[in-house]
Amino acid sequence: MTTMAVESSSTAAAVPEADRIRATEKATRHILKQMESDPSAIGFRLEVKRTGCSGWMYVVDLVREARDDDMIFRVADGLDIYVDEKSFSFVHGTEIDFVSEGLTRHLVFNNPNVTAECGCGESFSVG
Repeated sequence: MTTMAVESSSTAAAVPEADRIRATEKATRHILKQMESDPSAIGFRLEVKRTGCSGWMYVVDLVREARDDDMIFRVADGLDIYVDEKSFSFVHGTEIDFVSEGLTRHLVFNNPNVTAECGCGESFSVG
């Protein structure tokens, strides 16, 4: 699996390489394909919200407008990942992947900060 990383925005430029958000080639292709279906999409948002058995859950969406507190990571030509500052403290260093398991296809977040996950895989804890 190859991870793609390109230059980040100035707000994310000071983030050490190991802490930047990354995406594999498979994830990048999948996200770009989703963006093609929405001409107003300018990127992909990764954030977390408090919920579930273990405390936190990933929330993803296409970005149509940047927020003031966004850190923007250019992960490939044509793909910027937007992460608000609060969420970044939970997801720094995360690699986004896209996997196929049987008939199921989904994004996977390889997050080095996770210390526990609930049994259903929908939520996580950080240390």
